Amino acid sequence: MTTELKLNDSNLALRRDVKYLGNILGEILVFHGGTDLLNKVEVIRMMCKNLRDHFETETYAALKKEISELHTPMRKQVIRAFSVYFHLINAAEQNHRIRRRREYLLQEENSIQPGSIESAILTFKENDVSPDAIQKVLDSLSLELIITAHPTEATKRSILEIQKRIADLLINLDTPFLTKKEQKKLQESLFNEVTVLWQTDELRHHKPTVLDEVRNGLYYFDQTLFDVLPDIHQEVEDSLKENYQNYSWDIPNFLRFGSWIGGDRDGNPNVTPEVTWETLHKQRRLVLKKYKKVLVELMKRFSHSAVRVNISEDLLRSVQTEEDKYLTDDKKWPIEAELYRRKFAIIIERLKQVGNSENGYQTDTELLEDLFMIRDSIYQHYPSGHELKLLQKLIRQVQLFGFHLATLDIRNHSGEHEVAIAEILKKVGITEAYQQLNEQEKVDTLQNILMDPRPLLLIDEDYSKETQEIINVFKMIKDAHREFGKRSISVYLISMTQSVSDCLEVLVLAKEAGINRLHADGTSESNLNVAPLLETIDDLIAGPKIMETLFQMPVYREHLHKMGDQQEIMLGYSDGSKDGGTLTANWKLYKAQLEIHETAKKYKIGLKFFHGRGGSLGRGGGPLSRSIFSQPGETLGDGVKITEQGEVLSSRYLVEEIAYRSLEQATSTLLLASAHISKESEQGHSRDERWVGAIEDISDFSLRKYQSLVFEDPDFLTYFTQATPLNELKDLNIGSRPMSRKNGGKFEDLRAIPWVFAWTQSRQLFPAWYAAGTGLESFVAKDSSNLQLLQQMYEGWPFFRSTIDNLQMALMKADIPTAKEYTSLVEDKTIVERIFNNIVEEYNKTKAILLRITGDKELLDHTPNIQESVYRRNPYVDPLNFLQVELIKELRKADEIDEGLLTEVLLTISGIAAGLRNTG
Repeated sequence: MTTELKLNDSNLALRRDVKYLGNILGEILVFHGGTDLLNKVEVIRMMCKNLRDHFETETYAALKKEISELHTPMRKQVIRAFSVYFHLINAAEQNHRIRRRREYLLQEENSIQPGSIESAILTFKENDVSPDAIQKVLDSLSLELIITAHPTEATKRSILEIQKRIADLLINLDTPFLTKKEQKKLQESLFNEVTVLWQTDELRHHKPTVLDEVRNGLYYFDQTLFDVLPDIHQEVEDSLKENYQNYSWDIPNFLRFGSWIGGDRDGNPNVTPEVTWETLHKQRRLVLKKYKKVLVELMKRFSHSAVRVNISEDLLRSVQTEEDKYLTDDKKWPIEAELYRRKFAIIIERLKQVGNSENGYQTDTELLEDLFMIRDSIYQHYPSGHELKLLQKLIRQVQLFGFHLATLDIRNHSGEHEVAIAEILKKVGITEAYQQLNEQEKVDTLQNILMDPRPLLLIDEDYSKETQEIINVFKMIKDAHREFGKRSISVYLISMTQSVSDCLEVLVLAKEAGINRLHADGTSESNLNVAPLLETIDDLIAGPKIMETLFQMPVYREHLHKMGDQQEIMLGYSDGSKDGGTLTANWKLYKAQLEIHETAKKYKIGLKFFHGRGGSLGRGGGPLSRSIFSQPGETLGDGVKITEQGEVLSSRYLVEEIAYRSLEQATSTLLLASAHISKESEQGHSRDERWVGAIEDISDFSLRKYQSLVFEDPDFLTYFTQATPLNELKDLNIGSRPMSRKNGGKFEDLRAIPWVFAWTQSRQLFPAWYAAGTGLESFVAKDSSNLQLLQQMYEGWPFFRSTIDNLQMALMKADIPTAKEYTSLVEDKTIVERIFNNIVEEYNKTKAILLRITGDKELLDHTPNIQESVYRRNPYVDPLNFLQVELIKELRKADEIDEGLLTEVLLTISGIAAGLRNTG
């Protein structure tokens, strides 16, 4: 099927870069494989391109013949050629995003980049929002982004680093006034990087360990986040001061990053308490290293002499009392009058001793006090109206990152806690069979334990290995609070929360470790948030009632009171979508937020919703700013927390300027949405009741359609496992966590990541759109006026607009002709006939109704840059799909594993992932 695409003039420079990089790759192909390799790649590429422009049976047959006649080593080289090309395109697109941002910054003042912090502040000004009202918005603002080790980044870090260096060189080539010599040097460097990319093995040969994943996560803090986060806060402050000059602004630390890596135990037996402890140490070592680097730079700059300026008495006293206490003579700054440098010498030495001796800082608050002391002294002799930004930035960094770098969330499955509690209660004779009790009996038992100050755990008792492991996790959290501070681990997440007892069990385990406890005198303390994770459709429906029951419970309310009357609730996008389809899942998630918000409001409890979004559309993915806008407006003031997973980390945070732009857009969005003044925000939280009724109907229609295929067709799982590279994914070595929760072959045990990853590879992208068309079309068929209602919803409701736009993106990246190739892998052709035809019919129905709702001629007409990117990539992804199908056929026919064939299959998987920029 041909799509007429009008190329966007703003992408001329991008097309130039892609062509230039492609020419370099062509030279490298000739060097390594001769003109035969280059010609073979070109022939296949042109055939795929021609098929895209105009399908002809002869061309299709010739392409299939070319591919079937390819053999290793030529075949492997062809696969790598297309894969490497995508890494080059990705680097060029990264550079182009930076280029476009700089073009805005260089233009006249009246050209403000949409989505920038400056644009948000100007919108406040244009709408006559008072400084007091803005400060109130800032005080309630909270955005926390959590990096995870979910195995969806198919690209090795060494490849990502080369990609980053290529993007940096392209940026430098854009620099005006380059001499010919400088330009030639950059071009030679670029050629060398592309050569290294070709000569680097793109596959991991071993599964990463959890600590490997920890190191990968820390890389982003080291490279970009440590500097970008304070810069975002500074930009908010600078922009406000520029536009509201006679107001004293207080910019809170509203934007933070946390982590799951090393703390997410759900289904990953490799995340032990010892691994979590080592993770905390690694985080502390990195943040201390970063502070020391900044302090050394400040020490160079703060050469002020007491002979020239008046140093504060507090600073003078602290140097005099601390120098001999903390420093040996060889570590003291030698020039007596340079008091700031003498003080920095003390600070640096005390940082080196953190965690090692009593001379080290015991808390980050002590470090902050010293930095404030220096700042206050400097301002006594510094011209007013001018700030020392590097010192201010360090103060903000210490406030944001402390000595722990990132708060580490702990997550585990509710079933694990229940089994441990059952054994503990049996040992002390409270109940012989806790798991056999009904829910009310469990709740009563747990409440009684929580109201009793006496411990349950027996000293030196021989608990089972599994129960002892759970006990050790909670003991480790208690130790972490003592060693790294309470911010180091502040939330415990309960996967598959299905009942009140699931939450109370965690409270009991925390009580036994001394984290949350009732003292003999009746006083209590709580130092760990207990956060339920609502995932399946049934759990989302039950969630509001579970929370209301907990809010009514005195023992739980006392726990919440000690936590500042704040409750965190995580919402899972992956399993809900897998369970009921993307449209139904998104609505149930939205509805659950509304109902829980109203319940919490009734009980005067503050909420923070934690959105467990994946990178791909089938797992709640999409632009960060859009995901914020699509939430119920009234919940944004509660605080927003979102996971950043897999390939999202490299696409958003690998390059500093792109990291800045992504976080700037998110901040701008949150500012406007929290103030309810932008056209995209839900004005005063008003939703037309007809819209709510409509989406309820649409969701019901969609759910029935989805479940009729996924759960009621006995051959669906066979189709899925055979018509996708699901079984081959396990050898890709992209994560430390197993693909399934259990070793069984049941659908419910399959994790959402391989579920989405496999469908994406086969270009069906089933989880991201299936059943939405039936839902929307069935609603329109009920009443002819309903189409107009859906069009109004698209224009006026951010949630619905985001849902429709994500569906468009999914259909744009899906490709039915390519998907049909994968049906040849299914052994029973009657299954193909029924199920694939069902998918094709639903695809066409979904596309047709989306275009009627949006009024566009083609998908994504409103976002031509994305449309062009998909169009540009397709002729290069297609050969990898064709090759993957042929290789999987060969691999599955073989009596034993052919390692060479498997490697080629894995290369196609990696290449397609790079081409689509989506995995799981």
